[in-house]
Amino acid sequence: MIKLHCFGESGNAYKAALTLELAEAEWEPVYVDFFNGETRTDTFRELNVMGEVPVMEDGDLVLTQSGVIQDYVSSKTGKLGGRSAAERRDVLRWMFFDNHKVSGVGGPLRFLMNFLPEEKRSAEVNGFMLARLKGALKILDTQLAETPFLAGDTLTIADIANCGYLYYPEPFGFDRTDFPHIDAWLDRIANTPGWKHPYDLMPGSPADRA
Repeated sequence: MIKLHCFGESGNAYKAALTLELAEAEWEPVYVDFFNGETRTDTFRELNVMGEVPVMEDGDLVLTQSGVIQDYVSSKTGKLGGRSAAERRDVLRWMFFDNHKVSGVGGPLRFLMNFLPEEKRSAEVNGFMLARLKGALKILDTQLAETPFLAGDTLTIADIANCGYLYYPEPFGFDRTDFPHIDAWLDRIANTPGWKHPYDLMPGSPADRA
């Protein structure tokens, strides 16, 4: 049984969890109490020196970083990874784009706007990051006007990576109505058998801490 160390508020953990779920892998979540400092403990850093979720354990194998976990699950199950070498390169292209441009900006922006104490928030920083995020989302929207999924006509880990933060309800400047092709794509992913919202798929949510 694969174990995934995760918590519901983490979009990066959601990418790994949703990949496991849609690939129909045998797995279970292990709750990480991020907001009370668990990832900064010596015990957790022995598991992952980076002090981050997700962390996947499959027997003696321990993997960190969502993209690496997604690639492993796809390779192990033969699902969600592209059907040829060329498709696989396109999948990787969109995953790298997500890491740098979409989740790499949207994830921190969501944290700054919702989970950072209000007195520490910076309107200037948030405005700069929102402009970058919207630029990246326009690129996604343009691609999704041409193809139903980012790497072609089938769902892959590229889609799961790029959607990782886009289902969350907390406001961070993303409005689905501004991006009609992203909106339709998110519906296509959500209609995939086995799909679950991050707060249903992993333990932990803002409601639990309210």
